[in-house]
Amino acid sequence: MQVIINYKIKNMLYKSRFVWIFLFPILLLSCTTTETITNDEVKHISVSEIERPIPYPVEKPNAFKRALRENTRSADGNPGVNYWQNEASYTLSAELDPESHTIYGQARIVYQNNSPNDLNVIVVELAQNLHKAGTAKSEETEITGGKNLTRISLNGNELDETTMEARWMGALDGYIMDGTRLYIFHEQETQSGSSAELEFEWSFEVPQQGASGRMGRSRDNLYMIAYWYPQIAVVDDVYGWMDDPFVGNAEFYHKFSDYDLSITAPENWIVMGTGEFLNPEETLRPEILERYVAAGDSDEVLTIVDFDEVDNATVSTDNGMITWRFQSDRVRDVAFSATRESKWEGARASVQEMNGETEYTRINTFYRETAPLWVEQTDYAQHSITFLSDYTDIPYPWPHMTSVEGADIIGGGMEFPMITLIGDYNNAGAIPLYGVTAHEIAHMWIPMIVSTNERRYTWLDEGHTSFHTQQTNVDRYGEEQFSREDLFSQYLRIAGTDLEGEMMRWSDFHYPGPAYGVASYPKPASVLTALKGILGEDLFIEAHREFMERWEYKHPYPWDFFNTIEDVSGKDLSWFWRSWYYETWILDQSITDVYRDGDQSIIVIEDLGNIPMPVHLKITLEDGSTINEVLDVDHWLMGYRTREFSIDTKSDIVKVEIDSENYFPDINRSNNMWQR
Repeated sequence: MQVIINYKIKNMLYKSRFVWIFLFPILLLSCTTTETITNDEVKHISVSEIERPIPYPVEKPNAFKRALRENTRSADGNPGVNYWQNEASYTLSAELDPESHTIYGQARIVYQNNSPNDLNVIVVELAQNLHKAGTAKSEETEITGGKNLTRISLNGNELDETTMEARWMGALDGYIMDGTRLYIFHEQETQSGSSAELEFEWSFEVPQQGASGRMGRSRDNLYMIAYWYPQIAVVDDVYGWMDDPFVGNAEFYHKFSDYDLSITAPENWIVMGTGEFLNPEETLRPEILERYVAAGDSDEVLTIVDFDEVDNATVSTDNGMITWRFQSDRVRDVAFSATRESKWEGARASVQEMNGETEYTRINTFYRETAPLWVEQTDYAQHSITFLSDYTDIPYPWPHMTSVEGADIIGGGMEFPMITLIGDYNNAGAIPLYGVTAHEIAHMWIPMIVSTNERRYTWLDEGHTSFHTQQTNVDRYGEEQFSREDLFSQYLRIAGTDLEGEMMRWSDFHYPGPAYGVASYPKPASVLTALKGILGEDLFIEAHREFMERWEYKHPYPWDFFNTIEDVSGKDLSWFWRSWYYETWILDQSITDVYRDGDQSIIVIEDLGNIPMPVHLKITLEDGSTINEVLDVDHWLMGYRTREFSIDTKSDIVKVEIDSENYFPDINRSNNMWQR
């Protein structure tokens, strides 16, 4: 039987922000349903009869609306015909002094202004100034003095520090340092379509756990150097200059740039960094070079440098120093490691099959003898790279993926383009080590390819990555070990309590406690799983991949994601975005009764939470047959909490389950089943 529910489009305004009702025509197809709702019934709905909050449409910020008007973004989720992004070319050199734990750096940056606006200021991020006394911090942080800038020049002119008062008096050139932000002012604007050349010289003491454990040094035999150079901030078509300070919590928002990177370190320190390793023959001894080359063509894990070979792994030079060179195009950032006692293993991982040919990337692994679980790390990276290349339909694009064991710097993991820092995981175990490896490598897609604004909307990066991690874990270990219920549990621990914060709250503005972590990691991953339950596996993966394809090597915002999913699916999901992303409501669907009425069986469903979702029913009959029904969300959107669903069947119902496949993070699954 075909049953048509024709809801009139109607807006109802009420003092509460939750009761802006948006009703729309719906066609519901069912072979067993006998429930109908008539137009007359709709007409008589009054505000006093509304039993629940109604999710009102998502209101996009004015900055995003302006981008739509200017056609830099599109209402369907595509980049607009006028989309632009600024770029830069960095020539960086660093010298590592292990005796004083100091980095000495130089940079030449050619900054290209592709925006339609002339720029009279350039904003630079100095993340190391988190470790400077007096800089705003979200937590207790080691004080090392931050970045000591000894030279700043713009277009060949040396700049001096200035003040806003001096600028008001007519001084046009100079710079102002404000915590982790550096503002460079210049009389000659960087005009639209033109470029500016900046040069910097600086030094800083490497903290033990720098940038809140994202870089640092360990046991005098390991350095992970990141957030170490003056990096020009993003200016985008939505918010302009992104000059939100780095306070140690919310991560980074970087533009795509080209990098030439040179690192000078003492002999017998092995260096690996972002980019193609350009001079292995100038840095590695011949027998080590031979193994390095072999590992790049090997599916099996090969030892490049063993624990007892580190002292003789590099070439010797007259001054005892070696320069390692790397080059990369269109990446967000560069980082490098320097190890003195780590074993170096290598292999390759497949990333794409084309015309019968397989393309590969190199896998590097560095770990110390105190990290025995890392003997499987190269295999973990191989599996993660290959699976995620296939799942996202974007082959891993870079020449290597390197994992560095960094116990004492970090307990979990931290990602950079082509290189990741991970703890030893001795106490957590092998499977969690695989999981964190998959997670950090998944970041190579978001935000390293799809470059999101992590400083404000961490969930868009970490939530998608946590979702990808779940898929990777399931592929390796199975759904029995990595169930959706386990994924949901991390979010449901605080769901609906005062400890929870809205996902769309700017990341650094969550209340202290678990709110930031839950809103950034397990909740958005759980919500993506729920979205998959609504759309179905095939349509979800189509929409998910389309979002990533549209925004690879670009800067999407949450509304680009929302719009893309709606565009591909053909569904208005405003109620979904509002309920899950903007509120801290909960989902709690329940079966309150099942009874017989003549030839019909009646199932009574009550929605106890405030999040409206479709009801996925699995009905088991006495004769052993099952019926699957999906009750649309629209009944809840009218303001009801209870629904009676009728089914014609000669056999009695013996069992009814809501969401038997566990796609939805329901806070109380004990009331999701009725059994006779």
